[in-house]
Amino acid sequence: MARQSMREAIVDAAVAQFHAKGYNAAGVKDITDAAGVPKGSFYNHFDSKESLALVALDRYGAGLRTHELAEPGTPPLARLRAHFEFLREETADADFTRGCMFGNFGAEIGDHSETIRAGVRTSLGLWASLIAGALAEAQRAGDLRADLDTERTARFVLNAWEGTLIAARSGRSGEAFEDFFDTVFGTMLAPPSDTS
Repeated sequence: MARQSMREAIVDAAVAQFHAKGYNAAGVKDITDAAGVPKGSFYNHFDSKESLALVALDRYGAGLRTHELAEPGTPPLARLRAHFEFLREETADADFTRGCMFGNFGAEIGDHSETIRAGVRTSLGLWASLIAGALAEAQRAGDLRADLDTERTARFVLNAWEGTLIAARSGRSGEAFEDFFDTVFGTMLAPPSDTS
């Protein structure tokens, strides 16, 4: 197997450090130490910590497995539920300590860096569009109310998820996840009732 490039090692370490510590607490030296590379080599690959953060956001997003929201073979609402169940398990496996890096960056640095704010907005927008696509597919299959605004609902579901993560982290428990799944999948996205 080929040795991981220095740039890839820095990006992987950045994702781990940013996710665990946050943007401000994860210094360039922390990242290069975690990557096992000299601090001076950082600037051979990135102009700034901010530019690395944008790459880290993309890498983190790829790890969310959002592409599975558009994969055929499983009913769309089942895919959507499985997606959030996967994320719930990741959060529980981390002892409710990390949350979502998109939300973490948005809350921590979004007011202070237009570049990172735009990166977070783009990341959340792409995620919401994949959720909206699954909802529209469910509508076409007759599994979701036809009058539901899929784009607005997707944004709401994602916002609710980000809030759920905050509650789960602050409570160090999965109780908030029960509320999320019951409300989103049991009420909002419940199959249309048969009025015949």
